[in-house]
Amino acid sequence: MDMAFLESSIGVEDLVLLEPLEEESLLKNLQLRYENKEIYTYIGNVLVSVNPYQELSIYGPEFIAKYQDYTFYELKPHIYALANVAYQSLRDQDRDQCILITGESGAGKTEASKLVMSYVAAVCGKGEQVNSVKEQLLQSNPVLEAFGNAKTIRNNNSSRFGKYMDIEFDFKGSPLGGDITNYLLEKSRVVKQLEGERNFHIFYQLLAGADAQLLKALKLERDSSGYTYLNREAPRVDGMDDASNFKALQSAMIVIGFSEEEFRQVLEVTAMVLKLGNVELADEFQANGVPASGIRDGRGVQEIGELVGLNSVELERALCSRTMETAKEKVVTALSVIQAQYARDALAKNIYSRLFNWIVTRINESIKVDTGEKKKVMGVLDIYGFEILEDNSFEQFVINYCNEKLQQVFIELTLKEEQEEYKREGIPWTKVDYFDNGIICDLIEHNQRGILAMLDEECLRPGVVSDSTFLAKLNQLFSKHEHYESKVTQNAQRQYDHSMGLRCFRICHYAGKVTYNVNSFIDKNNDLLFRDLSQAVWKARHPLLRSLFPEGDPKQASLKRPPTAGAQFKSSVAILMKNLYSKNPNYIRCIKPNEHQRRAQFSSELVAVQARYLGLLENVRVRRAGYAYRQAYGAFLERYRLLSRSTWPRWNGGEREGVEKVLGDLSMSSEERAFGKTKIFIRSPKALFYLEEQRRLRLQQLATLIQKMYRGWRCRIHYQLMRKSQILISSWFRGNMQRKRYEKMKASALLIQAFVRGWKARKNYRKYFRSGAALTLANFIYRSIAQKFLLRLKDNLPSTSILDKTWPAAPYKYFSTANHELQKLFYRWKCKKFRDRLSPKQVETLREKLCASELFKGKKASYPQSVPIPFYGDYIGLQRKPKLQQLKGGEEGPVLVAETVMKVNRGNGKTSSRILLLTKGHVIITDTKNSQPKTVIALDSVARVSVTSFKDGLFSLHLSELSSVGSKGDFLLVSEHVVELLTKMYRAVLDATQRQLPVTVTEEFSVRFKESSVAVKVIQGPGGGGKRKLSCKKKGSRCLEVTVQ
Repeated sequence: MDMAFLESSIGVEDLVLLEPLEEESLLKNLQLRYENKEIYTYIGNVLVSVNPYQELSIYGPEFIAKYQDYTFYELKPHIYALANVAYQSLRDQDRDQCILITGESGAGKTEASKLVMSYVAAVCGKGEQVNSVKEQLLQSNPVLEAFGNAKTIRNNNSSRFGKYMDIEFDFKGSPLGGDITNYLLEKSRVVKQLEGERNFHIFYQLLAGADAQLLKALKLERDSSGYTYLNREAPRVDGMDDASNFKALQSAMIVIGFSEEEFRQVLEVTAMVLKLGNVELADEFQANGVPASGIRDGRGVQEIGELVGLNSVELERALCSRTMETAKEKVVTALSVIQAQYARDALAKNIYSRLFNWIVTRINESIKVDTGEKKKVMGVLDIYGFEILEDNSFEQFVINYCNEKLQQVFIELTLKEEQEEYKREGIPWTKVDYFDNGIICDLIEHNQRGILAMLDEECLRPGVVSDSTFLAKLNQLFSKHEHYESKVTQNAQRQYDHSMGLRCFRICHYAGKVTYNVNSFIDKNNDLLFRDLSQAVWKARHPLLRSLFPEGDPKQASLKRPPTAGAQFKSSVAILMKNLYSKNPNYIRCIKPNEHQRRAQFSSELVAVQARYLGLLENVRVRRAGYAYRQAYGAFLERYRLLSRSTWPRWNGGEREGVEKVLGDLSMSSEERAFGKTKIFIRSPKALFYLEEQRRLRLQQLATLIQKMYRGWRCRIHYQLMRKSQILISSWFRGNMQRKRYEKMKASALLIQAFVRGWKARKNYRKYFRSGAALTLANFIYRSIAQKFLLRLKDNLPSTSILDKTWPAAPYKYFSTANHELQKLFYRWKCKKFRDRLSPKQVETLREKLCASELFKGKKASYPQSVPIPFYGDYIGLQRKPKLQQLKGGEEGPVLVAETVMKVNRGNGKTSSRILLLTKGHVIITDTKNSQPKTVIALDSVARVSVTSFKDGLFSLHLSELSSVGSKGDFLLVSEHVVELLTKMYRAVLDATQRQLPVTVTEEFSVRFKESSVAVKVIQGPGGGGKRKLSCKKKGSRCLEVTVQ
């Protein structure tokens, strides 16, 4: 690390260098850095993050690029540095990674996971497919936050579920997809929240962001105070815009791959949960006087039935009665008001919980990896933090159990495993004491004597079962356990604690003592939903809602008791732990600086408690005494053997001897290295960076050597080919030159011989003929023949029609050139005479036909049909429509084309009728009903035009992105006179902008749609395109297929 950089740092950036190593100095260092907005600090390769509760300008592309180019310790501590180390280790060393983000609720775990994912997305590969995968992975966050996060007392955006995401990469380090696992959604929040807290974000986003038409269709009102399930005391959260978040949710679900129908169904199920809370139950009595219940106002149940296609009578019956079924008989029992309210709330919780699980499954279907190639995996764990509330129930119990297991992972992989590894490898080591929370994990999860096992046993036990009997069993079983307390155990030890209730027990967690109230432990662990409700909901005509309750199908009905909530969660945590142990861990320890979510406020007492149970001091001690890097001899030698001439390119000795040879040649200090039984240990990161730098330089040298040898070989081969070719060309050239020389000499000899013979003949016959008589006679004969030819041609000239291209043949071959020239002159004369007779309007018409020929002849199937038909321009009777005439403006001149076109919706493929007016400066598209301009496009904004080669009239106007209209996207239109329209548009653009408008004839093109693009593919149907009818069909979110019938 650069010493100048160390001097400019605030406090100690790596706590391994802290002096003196005490809790007080550690807290002061964290506070000093926090007050100077330095929220990140290292403990070796562990990152400590203190929540700033404000936006800091230390993120974005500039910082991503900076940390991408440097190693872990070369820049200030940052979450990007840890993410970069994890990604490079995965990409370059084929080691699966996991990033464990832990801390209390409100410590900033969710934001940390977003930053890690955004960094990985920014530094991995590029490409259309890769960018699509990255966008889907990133857009899963707002969807899961909307349905799984809520405002709590300690955190405005608290994750009320656990999330573990595996991001899968190919061998190049480009993302292929991912898989999300969710853990224990806090579904009790659906029906009840503490004072000052809110329900899940989606309810408030839906009410605030949906338009009036959507709310009416969902039978909802915008005022959140009208819903029983929503806390009226905290409808809004500072710094959170529910309306804009709803728009972001909608766009995120579209990017992930949700269809519009699926999005609508999700909102309908969400609305149903809200409306269930407003179903009021009233006391009733049966004929025999037994208490019963009924619906006070049937309107709410009726609206629910209309919303999801459910029989309101059956729903009311299921809410107010219960069918007890055995192998022999069925007994229908009326429910009291309290029981019916419990059934209503249980149904609402189950619907929302199953909807959340369905959304996670649907996201996984979109981002899953289809390829069977070997994949590299990076896991990111963002799970609920440790919670100590005034009233802690079953949810806090399992949440804290999960955090105990995560702390156990940290202890075993960071503290315990590291010290035990030094012993196994025979490295001298002084043991560092730490608290092992394995005894607490056993207290909770032991298969026979754990609290969860006792809870399941009590739930399954026949007879009278209650929360009190469960607590009594715990008191009996753990009366002498050092980490368990209750009122009974305290009385037995003659301890008096007024804070301990009679229906409570206390566990001494690693993070502190937590008192749990056993009320509802049995019910929440059972998590039962009456079969009547499942069957009633399954009968709904709503596809999504019906799929959430498969057990409601009578064909799949089972009397088998489902597993308890505690057993399911314990199994999920066991799978998670197995997954984490299989990967290389990277830790982010999040710390909450104060209880009030205020910026620049640091509570030393609160941070000290977190530092103790996170084991930061013990972690520093182990790191200071230990080695920063260790690797098996074989893997180390394979990576660094190229640094020594003795081991490169081949080493035949033992692996340890090879490693010793490499480090010996590098002259590395003995204090910086230690040789174990199976591994090499490197003490400081600086020494490791030195090895990596030497390896990088050596790779450059080897790459240069390989390039040099390759270039030499290629030049030799090239020279040999050139020499061989040159010899062949030279031989052919010399032979050809000699042949030409011989032919020239032969021709010269023959010419000389001919002249000599002629001279002799003329000399012999000169006495008989006058000199020059032959030449005069020849000229006379030639002129006579030419005169005869011209006079005969004069009498046999063809007609003056420009379509008549006949011409008399030349009588002699030597007149062929003159005859051809006379034919061209005559045709030009006929054309001139024809043009002189034309009016200016006819001339303009012919020019348009010529332009159409240049654009579409041989390219567009409908062009031949348009040739004999004049271009009228006005196909809507513009003279009879003064309102449309006013749209063109006074300075635009006449309207070039006015016709009715069909506009194709790029989102769903539907068409709508529009009137298109083409002037000398604009393209105006108006509504067919009110004649009001919907879009006015300047001709200089039209970038190009795409049209198909079939007989259809489909074409696309591609607009410039810089124009105000172009920012909304391109236009996809259908015209009955597409050849005329595009010809006149081409000429208008040429006159207005002095540029040629590109007209592309193709069956596949793309049109911009807002910030994205839609691929348009045109195919010819079975009819061969003779009817010229179009049918548009949306294929996914980015493809539109058009069929020409």
